[in-house]
Amino acid sequence: MAPPITVTHHPMNIRSILVKEKLNHSNFLDWHKYLRIVLKQEKKDYILENQTPDEPPSLPKAAHDAWLKHVDDSIDVSCLILAFMVPDLQRDLEHYIANEMIQLKEMFGKQARTERFDIVRALHAMKMEENGNVSTHVLKMKSYMDQLERLGSPYPQDLATDIILNSLPKSCNAFIMNYNMNGWEKPISELHGMLKTAEKNIPSKTPQVLMIREGKVKKNKGKNLKGKPQTGKGKGKKAAQNPLPKKKEKVAKDDTCFECGVVRH
Repeated sequence: MAPPITVTHHPMNIRSILVKEKLNHSNFLDWHKYLRIVLKQEKKDYILENQTPDEPPSLPKAAHDAWLKHVDDSIDVSCLILAFMVPDLQRDLEHYIANEMIQLKEMFGKQARTERFDIVRALHAMKMEENGNVSTHVLKMKSYMDQLERLGSPYPQDLATDIILNSLPKSCNAFIMNYNMNGWEKPISELHGMLKTAEKNIPSKTPQVLMIREGKVKKNKGKNLKGKPQTGKGKGKKAAQNPLPKKKEKVAKDDTCFECGVVRH
């Protein structure tokens, strides 16, 4: 008779969250957060904070067993850390032990601080141009704020809203005034929708610009530069420069023609 099949119930495997979030050169904060969640569920998170103690004497046995468990857990956590890294980091960090994660935190923390500085500078430098697309503008600013939240430096909702409103052009002043007078405090997603609706009612300045650039100045006919009516063509500077020829003198009746010699010709 075959032995009965026993089913072993394993705790929920949450290591899968690290599969999608392997440590690379720019995601340390997210990766470290997920790693601690996994280790906490496996009751091994103490490894990251405590160094492996020296091997105690053979007696008492309980102390030796506790040390041996610490060593085993440290090996498990070290392998887990290396397993969820990109290959180039695995080569560089394969000799690290688990509790040296603190050094990793310092190393990657400097990168995160530099990244945060660059994002804040780009965010505050954003200004929407007249006739720009408000949806694209707001979504770009939201992506910067999402990155800051990922780096552990989220903006409060009211501050994020003020930054976006201050980046809008003058054509949006009426919307900004109405928003502040009503005391609204909307999340970025709702503010984005409100701005898209308001954008349809903002008059475009493009046709006026084209008229100015492409239009021609019409001259008023019948008036000179001083606004006085002109008396006729040919009079003025051109008439003064080109005077009319003098009239020919009348020839006497008895004079002889200088060409043919005939009298009165």
